[in-house]
Amino acid sequence: MNKEFQQVAWDEVLQADCRELCRLAIREDLGSLGDVTTAASVPRATPGAAAVVSRQPGVVAGLPCAALAVELVDPRLRWLPRTEDGQPIVAGQEIARLEGPATGILAAERLLLNLLSRLSGVATLTRRYVDAIAGTTARIYDTRKTTPGWRRLEKYAGRCGGGWNHRLGLFAGVLIKDNHLAIGATREGAGSAQATPAEAVLRTRRYLAEHVPNGTEMIVEVEVDTLEQLDALLPAGPDIVLLDNMSPDQLRQAVARRNAVACAVELEASGGVNLQTVRRIAETGVERISVGALTHSAMGLDIGLDWA
Repeated sequence: MNKEFQQVAWDEVLQADCRELCRLAIREDLGSLGDVTTAASVPRATPGAAAVVSRQPGVVAGLPCAALAVELVDPRLRWLPRTEDGQPIVAGQEIARLEGPATGILAAERLLLNLLSRLSGVATLTRRYVDAIAGTTARIYDTRKTTPGWRRLEKYAGRCGGGWNHRLGLFAGVLIKDNHLAIGATREGAGSAQATPAEAVLRTRRYLAEHVPNGTEMIVEVEVDTLEQLDALLPAGPDIVLLDNMSPDQLRQAVARRNAVACAVELEASGGVNLQTVRRIAETGVERISVGALTHSAMGLDIGLDWA
């Protein structure tokens, strides 16, 4: 593997994203009046303690996010994690404990559970895909099919589940698709002619070298629909070729053709990928399998708060 997309880790950038989302979530839940139910029924000085418990088995993700949310809701609360992101958990397992004013715990409850449920759901589904292709040379990648505003968090959760991150955004890599080719996909006059994938690669590399800082290090990926397109594209030397909606037999042929002329080019399978098909796809020899479902279709893990 010559190049790789940036992989998301818990760092200052991700923490800033999480803080911004938490502030929005606090505003939409507490508004200007706060938790009126708790204010009306629970004395302010009442102490409390609660366990955050998973109702299902899975993979936990989002514990630092929950800690940040708790701090923003009420700095007097103490967040005590019992495990770490990326760890498998079983039904009934306590994954964290929350102590402090009961009013703060009740105000923070839904926000921290929403964060943990969503991110642990992404991590859990990703781990299922990763386990499904164990023993092959393929890797599972996410996509840009993420919840607006949650992209880095959801990609972080996928990493917790053992997956790999595809490009973070349009700024983070080149992916030339059929739509780009259909409208010319070239900065130089092409008239009404459609650019070929090979021509688009060459022009793209020139553009990156001239206009993008460290552009020569940016990954250039191209989508193809047929084996004939692949044959014509390989001599241009893209970093990755995306094989769109190809059958396992076509994928095997694509791997053989690539191996014969351009071993450095990696192949990515996309389309028709689910837990029933992913193993067959991985066994064709492709290096990458991108799965939009990791983020757009992940079910939240059932996590609750049990009062102690």
